[in-house]
Order: sequence, then structure tokens, then C-alpha cells
Amino acid sequence: MRHWKQLGEVLVAASITNTLSHSHSATLNLPRSLALGLTQPLILKILSNPTLHPSHKLRFFEWSRSHHSPSPAAYSLVLRTLSRAGFFSDIPSLLHSMTQDGVVLDPHSLNHLLHSFILSSNFNLAFQLLDYVQHLHLDPTPIYNSLLVALIAKNQLPLALSIFFKLLDSVDSKSIACNHLLVALRKADMRVEFKQVFQRLREKRGFSFDTWGYNVCVHAFGCWGDLATCFDLFKEMKDDKGLVAPDLCTYNSLITALCRLGKVEDALVMWEELNGSPHRPDRFTYTNLIQACSRTYRIDDAIRVFNHMQSSGFRPETLVYNSLLDGHFKATKVTEACQLFEKMVQEGVKPSSWTYNILIHGLLRNGRAEAGYTMFCDLKKKGQFVDGVTYSIVLLQLCKEGQLEEALQLVEEMEGRGFVVDLVTITSLLISIHRHGRWDWTDRLMKHVREGNLVLSVLKWKAGMEASMKNPPCRKKDYSPMFPSKGDFSDIMSFMTGAQGTANINDGEETSCNEIDEWSSSPHMDKLANQVSSTGYSSQLFTPSRGQRVQEKGPDSFDVDMVNTFLSIFLAKGKLSLACKLFEVFSDAGVDPVSYTYNSIMSSFVKKGYFTEAWAILTEMGEKFCPADIATYNVIIQGLGKMGRADLASAVLDRLPKQGGYLDIVMYNTLINALGKAGRIDEVNRFFEQMRGSGINPDVVTYNTLIEVHSKAGRLKDAYKFLKMMLDAGCTPNHVTDTTLDYLGREIDKLRYQRASILSEKDDPS
Repeated sequence: MRHWKQLGEVLVAASITNTLSHSHSATLNLPRSLALGLTQPLILKILSNPTLHPSHKLRFFEWSRSHHSPSPAAYSLVLRTLSRAGFFSDIPSLLHSMTQDGVVLDPHSLNHLLHSFILSSNFNLAFQLLDYVQHLHLDPTPIYNSLLVALIAKNQLPLALSIFFKLLDSVDSKSIACNHLLVALRKADMRVEFKQVFQRLREKRGFSFDTWGYNVCVHAFGCWGDLATCFDLFKEMKDDKGLVAPDLCTYNSLITALCRLGKVEDALVMWEELNGSPHRPDRFTYTNLIQACSRTYRIDDAIRVFNHMQSSGFRPETLVYNSLLDGHFKATKVTEACQLFEKMVQEGVKPSSWTYNILIHGLLRNGRAEAGYTMFCDLKKKGQFVDGVTYSIVLLQLCKEGQLEEALQLVEEMEGRGFVVDLVTITSLLISIHRHGRWDWTDRLMKHVREGNLVLSVLKWKAGMEASMKNPPCRKKDYSPMFPSKGDFSDIMSFMTGAQGTANINDGEETSCNEIDEWSSSPHMDKLANQVSSTGYSSQLFTPSRGQRVQEKGPDSFDVDMVNTFLSIFLAKGKLSLACKLFEVFSDAGVDPVSYTYNSIMSSFVKKGYFTEAWAILTEMGEKFCPADIATYNVIIQGLGKMGRADLASAVLDRLPKQGGYLDIVMYNTLINALGKAGRIDEVNRFFEQMRGSGINPDVVTYNTLIEVHSKAGRLKDAYKFLKMMLDAGCTPNHVTDTTLDYLGREIDKLRYQRASILSEKDDPS
């Protein structure tokens, strides 16, 4: 009997399959007797028949549903069939039916459907599947986490954030999915959204970060300068005593954060401690430290870390050599830089386009223009390692030398090779055109640059700016100064203390003995974390990154880039009032100044002797949380020198390195000049030795200043010693040197005459 029943089901299945295969109508017309004989196993057998087209299976399923309630297995089969075949338009109605009938799919089927929707980027269906799960009070956590990761992978961050905030409280979020979201937000620099997600996760009951999650947050807050949060998270990891503990990635992120804030000394102490710990430095540790030391003129420290990296078995890559090369050129160590490049080639490390850009830029910047231009021409002939940046570097040098015709020809050649002329290049040419009074050459610029949209935008902005300057927006005059006075440069020490607050993390109280972890990989890091937790850490006073005229952020920074460009044009021609008017018009229009903007105007005020106004700009920078950079403090030192306050200038530079700052060659030269004019020759010599001890080679400006201040102070032997030192170092004299030597010669002749007079008086018998 059982055999006959099975035979009957086979015959029914064959009949239905045959009918489905030969029927092309939208509806399926089968005898009612067949419907009465349908069973769930028979329905599943027909739906799983590989020879039937998906559309035929769907017609059969709809027909069978009018006679029998489909089982979850039947729904699962038809949904899988449709998703595999890409028949996604028919799925929403089935999901709706399942929701109404209360049909619960098994987790495996749900997971299969979700992955099909994700792979095909049908996120609307994924959301409907999530709604279905929630409606039937099933656990949406697996779908929620998978969907979150998938949206992030497809770069659908707004949708991912929407789901995260909507369902966070109703699901058990996996830390892995949340980590993916945090990583994506950090990479997109979505700081506000990152902090919102971070805060919601911290508030969620039962949620805890894993080590990866902690490291992502430490790295993100470190990149954004929030050292206090970095240390708080580090302390949490240390205090957890469970599965979460700081690893090498944590320490690398903290070292990077310290370096970004100029705390290179602390980072070096950490590195030395890690060398003797289980968390031994890796390639990333060494690379970050070498980059930071090179950027902040700590060349000797950079070389020390580099040598240790090699002795530890790591082979330095191109990025490491590039950082060292750039640092050597900044410190005017041209010979050492060239020797380093030779070593790089000998070691088999392949130079990149960026390597040659550093070499060309370094040679041009250090008075080796012929060598730099020769290298550029040789690379062009070889047809390699030349890119748009290389052309921009050479173009900028030609503009500085006033070779405008050659610069425009190089632009034409640049475009002929397929390189895009960027805003930096165009604005550099524009500055040079204005500086040399060749107003008619803007048309030539349009002809030379094929990508005329950017040039056209620049010229339109220029026309709009000129109109705004002639007819500024009407507003009630309150006769208040543009930069209200709130003191003067003599208050600089209180400004540094007030702006930094408790930011000098090394000034905190010593960590008590019972708080020291004897097994810590870095006791110094523990000490810093404890000090920041107890004293707090306010906004940074100093940023190691020098402000740039062009921010290169596309449309977001175009206005401020153009303001900076025309400030450079106006101030180069001594049109300070016009520059101030430009600053005022665009500040009122909502364009936020950057450090380069403030530095440009403040420098001109100092040169004109308007110290009160310059101080007002500095205080406005602090009020608007615009960090000062090395150029800002060069202006401050210059101002204090002109005011005759060399004592304050010396005090500022003594304190600045302790607060994350560093001294470059311009700052040393400015300070030596200020101290020399104030007659503080011993301090001049002390800072000169400090300069050389830090790894910075004196340049022609340094030697000229030293010769001049020692000559005027009557210390002619010392002046002659610096002249000899200059020549021995291979530093080429310039026209200023000639003037200084003329003065030195007159002083020597005067001294000889005085000595001769004294001797003649002694020999006179009368």
C-alpha cells in the first residue's frame, strides 16, 4: 500500500512538472483533484526540482498556497530559488505573506537570504528582512551585525549609522561589527559621528570593547589630538585585568598620538622602555618615530632610531628613507642627505617619485638650484619618477627666481605630459604674475592651462573679491578696532601658560610608588596616563605641522586658499591696509582663517612695528582654537626682538620644546639676531651650540648674523672664527656676507689703528 502511495506521488509530481514546463500563462490551471492530493513532501519535491525554471516554481508555489498553507521549508525553498536566480522583485510580497502568516524561517535560510541581498547590493530587501525578523519577535542580532558590516564594506556609512542608532538598544551588538563602523568613521574623518557612536556604545549596558575596539578608539582620538581620552582608554585597558590588555598596537597608537602633538621626547622614552619589554617595537613603531623626529628637526634622534631599527633586524623601507632625507634637507645637511640617498640605493631600496621630489626640493631649497634642476632634467629624459608634484616644485622655484616665462613654458610641458595643474601651482604662478606686475599674463595662464575650469574658478573668485573690496557689505559702524587690544607681547609667557593650561603633561606630580606597575611595558606611559587623568589636558598650544597657503581640501578650502593667496600678493607689495580689508570682508562672510592666514597678517604687523595689533591676532588664534605652528613662534620671537625683549624671546624658546614645540633653523636665526642686537653675546653662542647639537647645520643667514653681531660687539676674533667656520663648512657667501665682511674689515682696521696709536704713544719719549 505504501509503495502504491509513493508511486502515486511520483506520478502527480511528474504531471505537475510537465504542465508547468509547457504552460506559458500567468496563472496555473490544474485539476482540483491534484490540489486535494497535494502534501507538504510533494510540494517540497516539486520546488526542489532543478529542471524547473524559477518562474515556474513561483507559479506553482502561488497556486499551492491557495489550497494549502505553505510550510517554512516551502517558503525557504522558493525564496532561495528566487534569490539565486536574481528574481528579487518577487521577494517583497513573499516576505509580506510570511509576516502576515507568522511563518518563521530557520536561521540558516535567513542568513542565506541576507548574504544574497548583500552580494547583489539589494539593501532595501535586507531592511525588509530585518523588519520581518523584528515583527515576529525573533532575534535580529545576527542580521543586524551582518548588515552593518556589509553596509560599511559597500561604503554606505549614512545607512549604517541609521541602522546602528535605530537598533542599538534592541540588539546585542557584536564588538566586531561596531569596530568596523568605528574604523570606517575614522577613515572618513567623521569626527562628530565617531564620537556619537563611541558615546552610545559606552552607555550601552552589557557592551564592552575588545582589544581591537580599544585600539581603534585610541588611534582615532590620538589622530584628532584628544590625548586625554587616549590615556583614559589606556588606563581602562590596564585596569580591566581580564581579556582586554594593551598590546603593541595600543602602544604604537599612543606613540603616534604623542608625536602628532609634538611630544616626541615622551614618545622616545616610551620606545626605549618598549625595547626591554614583551611588546618590542615593530616596523610601525620605528617608522612613526623616524617620521616624527625628522619632522621636528631631531635629526640625531632620527638617526639613532634608524640605526636601532637596522640592528633589530628590520629593513628600512622607502618611506623611512624618505622621512630621513626630508629631515636632513630641512636641517641643511645637504651632504649627509646625498650620502643617505647613496646608501639607500646600495641597500637595494627602490626610490619612489616622492624620493626624487624630496631630493629636488631639498637641493633647490638649500642653494643647490643647478643640481636640483639637472636632476629634474635627467629624470625627464629617462621618463620615470617625474609626476605633477615634481613639476610644481620646479615651477615654484622658477617663480621665486622671477623666471616667469620659463615657468609658463613648464606649465605647458607639464600638461603635455598629462599631469594636472593643481591649485598650488596655479596660485604660485598668480602670485608671481602680480609680483612682477604682469597683469596681462593672466590670459596667457588661461591659454597654457588646458584644464581651464580651475583657472576660471580662480579668476572668477578674483573678480568677486575685487568687487567685494570696492563695495563691502553694508553694516553698522561701531568704530571698534578690527583686532581689539588685550595686552602686548610682553604677556607672552602668561599666554603660553594660559593657552596650554595643564597641557605640559610632564609637569604633573610624580607617580607614587604604590601606583607603579612593576610589570608594565612602559612605566613612563603609565605615569603620563595618571598625570593626565588627575590634571586634565586642554587644547594643544602648538601643532608640529606647518600651516600651508593652500590646504588642498578641494571645494571645502577653496575660499581660504584664495584668501591666503591674495594676502601673500598684497603683503608682498606692502599693501597692509588692503590685506586687512580682505581679511575682514571674508571673515564676515564666514570664511574661517587658518594658521597661515593669521601668521601672514601678524608677520606684517611685526615688520611695521604694530606690536599691539600683532598680539591681538595671537590672542584671537587662541580664542578660536587655531593652534600656533613654527611660523607663528618665529613671528613672536621676531616681535620680541624688535621690542628689545630678547630676555622674553630666550624664555619662550626655553619653554616651547617642553610643550610640544620645536626649533627650526629660522627660529634659531631669529633668536640669535635678537639676542645679538641686545648685546647678549654669551646667550647667542649658547643657542648656536644648541642648534648644532640638535643636528641642524647653520646656513648662510646664521653665519652672517653671527659675524655681524660679534663684530658690532667688538669681538672681532670670534667674528673671524665664524667666517672661517662658514668657509670650512662649504657654506657659500652671499651679498649680505659681503656687506658684513666690509663692516668687519673696517672694525679690524679701526682696531689696528687704535693699537698702533697706543704703541706710538708708548714709544714717544716726551
